[in-house]
Amino acid sequence: MKLSFAAIIVAICIAVPVFAQDKLNVKADAPTQYVVKEGDTLWDISRLYLSSPWQWQTLWQQNPQLDDPHLIYPGDVLSLQFDIQGQPMLSLEKSIIKLSPTARVNVQKSTAIPTLPMSLIEPLISYEQALSESDLSDHPYILGANYNVKLATQGHVLYVKGSLTQYTHYGIYHVGSAYVDPVTNETLAYEVRLVGTGRVLYKGDLTQGKPAKVRVETAKQEIKARDILMPISKGHSFSVQFNMLRPSHALEGEIIASENKLSEFGSTSVVILNLGRDQQLKEGHILDINKRSPTVIEGNQGPRYVEDANSLEKFSKKVREAFGLENSQNSVVWNMPEEKVGELMVFKVYDKVSYALVTRALQPIRIGDSVSVN
Repeated sequence: MKLSFAAIIVAICIAVPVFAQDKLNVKADAPTQYVVKEGDTLWDISRLYLSSPWQWQTLWQQNPQLDDPHLIYPGDVLSLQFDIQGQPMLSLEKSIIKLSPTARVNVQKSTAIPTLPMSLIEPLISYEQALSESDLSDHPYILGANYNVKLATQGHVLYVKGSLTQYTHYGIYHVGSAYVDPVTNETLAYEVRLVGTGRVLYKGDLTQGKPAKVRVETAKQEIKARDILMPISKGHSFSVQFNMLRPSHALEGEIIASENKLSEFGSTSVVILNLGRDQQLKEGHILDINKRSPTVIEGNQGPRYVEDANSLEKFSKKVREAFGLENSQNSVVWNMPEEKVGELMVFKVYDKVSYALVTRALQPIRIGDSVSVN
């Protein structure tokens, strides 16, 4: 199976000009040689060599001896070398299957390997969406079923308020929690998760007060009244390739939720950001994760973290914050800066929110940690 190396370059990094100047940090345990194998992903290969995997393009471009670095194959050997200035570069030795002293066979060309293991993000891309309140109001929704049950399942007939397309397959979605901006308290979107699919038996006629009829064909979870319907293809087209790059403009936001509903998580977790198309965010964008260091109160007993301070000191801190007074004669509040604790890659973007995969975590990541590009 032939793999496009051009796709590796494009999918790993279409770097902005300033980013090409960043120093390459090759891992100390990076292999001097690596044999490409079937099932590899771009992320798997790049993270073997680099602390910041999207810098792969720079590592490749620093090799001046390759005239046509467009194709790689399973069995090809990637060799890590260093020039006379100590700069790392990657060379490629074409794989050859020797049948005789003069014969060779090239493997049949195939599609590019994906950027990330799709098992990590495919469920989120396929089964979950983030819709605004206005979007939700436009979709047909379930009134009830042909049985007097609160939770419908496979084989049940659903009665739907709305006009549907005859014999079309629809996705059935449950509207979950609201994604709320922690600063403005604005509802940015609602979590909308696929719970089943159905086929339209009768399209409905609202003018005559007749609901549409939909037979449930599959059910991932119980189906409830008020669940909405959308054409099964809507919002489910996606690419396995991502143009991984730093945004060219400054961005500041926050992790507002996690897909696993936990408050603390690590690498390969999926998180939701209060950033989206409105902030010119795109799929493939790489952002830093930052965590504010613990606040310190310096009092009569010396510097102590807030959680270790006594009740009077904590009360004094709240009073000073309420009146905008940082310090007092008895104690000083040190609000410590933020430090980078990880990185994430955005893979699904809506108007005001986006889904991202934590690709690197130096310590546990939490809801409320900030994300940025400076």
